[in-house]
Amino acid sequence: MTAALHIVCPHCHKTNRVQAGHLALHPDCGSCHQPLFTGQPLALTASSFDPHIARSHLPVVVDFWAPWCGPCQHMAPAFAQAAGQLEPRIRLAKLDTEAHPDIASRYRIRSIPTMILFHHGQEKARISGALGTAEIVRWVQSLV
Repeated sequence: MTAALHIVCPHCHKTNRVQAGHLALHPDCGSCHQPLFTGQPLALTASSFDPHIARSHLPVVVDFWAPWCGPCQHMAPAFAQAAGQLEPRIRLAKLDTEAHPDIASRYRIRSIPTMILFHHGQEKARISGALGTAEIVRWVQSLV
């Protein structure tokens, strides 16, 4: 018997219990019936940020970015490719610091892009600057 993990749905933000051994079987949300994993970064908002960080048993890597930031735009495709490689064991998400400055301030984001790895609601590591796909994957895997 494998352990049950709490996975927050990227669509309706409800918490689901999924057996760890079933992550690779493309589980759907019990509430909205959408896929729990899309292979793409999740766009977080002020209302969805805390549930995904606090409730998820999976590590969550958040890319703090802004639309006007050239390096952020340059890194976006690499971050999306990394999401496809790291799911379903790790959730990748993005937070627009321009739209949600209160959350960026809470985590003292001074430069962007900045990625923070959260696990069980706690910040475990952070790195600033644009990275390529392989560098993102390597950084995340070195931490989990």
